[in-house]
Amino acid sequence: MAKTLLLVRHGKSAWNKPGLSDHERPLLKVGIERTIRVAHYLKAHTGCPDLIVSSHAVRAFETARLLAGELGYPGHEIQIESNIYFFGQDGLFDIATGLPDEKDAVMLVGHNPAMTQLANVFLTDKLDYLPTTGVVSIGFDAERWSDIPLASKRTNFLITPKMLEL
Repeated sequence: MAKTLLLVRHGKSAWNKPGLSDHERPLLKVGIERTIRVAHYLKAHTGCPDLIVSSHAVRAFETARLLAGELGYPGHEIQIESNIYFFGQDGLFDIATGLPDEKDAVMLVGHNPAMTQLANVFLTDKLDYLPTTGVVSIGFDAERWSDIPLASKRTNFLITPKMLEL
């Protein structure tokens, strides 16, 4: 059985809200629109993941909820992992290799620079940065998530909102 990891950077968020902490920043209207555009692509090309795990930050969770809604994933089943917000690449790597083995396709929704760094662990063609609402899909020939570091892998796709502009 193969595993698929979808790494998603949260949508474009507001910086101009005085008094809001970084954790509380919501998505901008353009962030919502771009996330929905990416969700339509995902729905057509990947279907619904078995599990969505999101940072607890407002902008990441809003992104996860929008994606879940479009993909038919129950919003109340999105798992919140606050450490996605705090962890760097190594911590995200530990989350990925510790995912439940009965879940074959998992979406992690989080933040840069850690999302780009984790993607680059597995990508042959490295990214400078993963743009907002960018998604990297990586397939692994592995039965257990703990095996993905040594498994053969392939980049299924990299998609960004700009790539989907009309």
